[in-house]
Amino acid sequence: MNERIGSLKGKLIVSCQALPGEPLHSPYIMGRMALAAKVGGAAGIRANTAPDITEIKTMVDLPVIGIVKRNYPDSEVHITPTMDEIGELLQARPDIIALEATGDLRPKGVSLEDFYRQVRDVCPSVPLMADCSTVEEAVRADELGFDFIGTTMVGYTVQSRDDCIDKDDFRILRSILERVEHPVIAEGNINTPEKARRVIDLGAFCVVVGSAITRPQLITKTYAGALELIGK
Repeated sequence: MNERIGSLKGKLIVSCQALPGEPLHSPYIMGRMALAAKVGGAAGIRANTAPDITEIKTMVDLPVIGIVKRNYPDSEVHITPTMDEIGELLQARPDIIALEATGDLRPKGVSLEDFYRQVRDVCPSVPLMADCSTVEEAVRADELGFDFIGTTMVGYTVQSRDDCIDKDDFRILRSILERVEHPVIAEGNINTPEKARRVIDLGAFCVVVGSAITRPQLITKTYAGALELIGK
């Protein structure tokens, strides 16, 4: 692990993403969001799409975890699902490339094992992060050789729909930490400072927080929803 990525240990990564149709969807805005995150103390950024990553890198000199979210009709895998997305990311040169490492097949029926080998052939020196949804998927990704194991997909897949990252004091995270060799990045519904502190105390390498910081429409909705309960 190089010094730049090593600087993330015990620190906060802020996910600066806005999908098409969301109010803040724009590389320009994501660049400024990343700058705001840096001013607030973020040690790294997670970003979606090559244009956003490129803009963010003009605004902050922080390690970037890069992804491309794209939907394909023949697959449930959405995060960096094919080699096309890998190629786009290599042009933007993030410090780490993250890809979905669930049990679902990728487009055209490609298995995770085959895809992992394809990616390593193209970019053998780029650290890879596995976005997993279950303990079993995390162990599988660890055995394949991913450089980082992430809890990103917990609660977002059919196989994990009854779980959430903070269930039973982060039971899934604790199980993953016990069973894998590579560093674990805690991510997914870590929506309070207390939860972020807890996952680091449990042994996570670092923590990624997204919507609770960078999606104002969702943050606003929680306040508006609370006020609507008054008098009911």
